Amino acid sequence: MLEDFDAWAAASAVWVARLTDRERAALAWAALRSLDEDQAADMAETVIGGAGAPLTTLLSEMSDARWWARIASRRELKSYALASFEAMSPRDRAAFLRHVAPEIGRAVA
Repeated sequence: MLEDFDAWAAASAVWVARLTDRERAALAWAALRSLDEDQAADMAETVIGGAGAPLTTLLSEMSDARWWARIASRRELKSYALASFEAMSPRDRAAFLRHVAPEIGRAVA
């Protein structure tokens, strides 16, 4: 049984030498599927990386935000969405809720 990072890194090198891309993809799929959804997402993000912090806007804030959101990880999306919502004024929060969930937005207006 492999119990440390170095041993798993060595195993990874052996898999590259001995398994096809398709076989390694199947192995990764099976390993991720054995985890719960949050663990699998965390592990995939650790390997692949996320989008990082949004960059300074060059053209349009909304256009740039949508581009960033397409490449951001689930964790990044949730973190920045919540932090952005929390930073809004009460008036902007209510307007946001009316936009994304009209039935909730009316209740808090």
